[in-house]
Amino acid sequence: MTTTYPAIDELKAQAKRLRQAMNDRGTPLTHSAALEMIARQHGARNWNTLAALAAKPNAAPKTPLFVGAHIRGRYLNQPFTGEVLALSALPGGDLHRITIHFDEPVDVVTFESFSAFRQRVNAQIDADGISPRKTSNGVPHLVIDL
Repeated sequence: MTTTYPAIDELKAQAKRLRQAMNDRGTPLTHSAALEMIARQHGARNWNTLAALAAKPNAAPKTPLFVGAHIRGRYLNQPFTGEVLALSALPGGDLHRITIHFDEPVDVVTFESFSAFRQRVNAQIDADGISPRKTSNGVPHLVIDL
């Protein structure tokens, strides 16, 4: 999943409009403070981070992830298909929080005499749709086929 950022000129124009609107309401705001606020609105840690991200060429995602998308992948190494219920960028821009409702419950226990089924999960994923968290044997908790 790749985030597309506006051009730096557009980001600066957003900061200028924000600064003007705040000043019109009697709350003075410096240009640098407005830039920092715009950066946070786009999920970046600060203006320098956002400017660096906006300077990179915007690449199209392999498969667009959006709320309502039907996806497939592996959860705790078990195959699944399901629907994206929620998706949001985490601060820093490297990870996203995702909530998935599986079409069929997934057994998350590998022990033969015991089962535990889950139908809805919350996880973090990177740009490739892979969770940074791993099981004890090194397999990512969640891998989405993009």
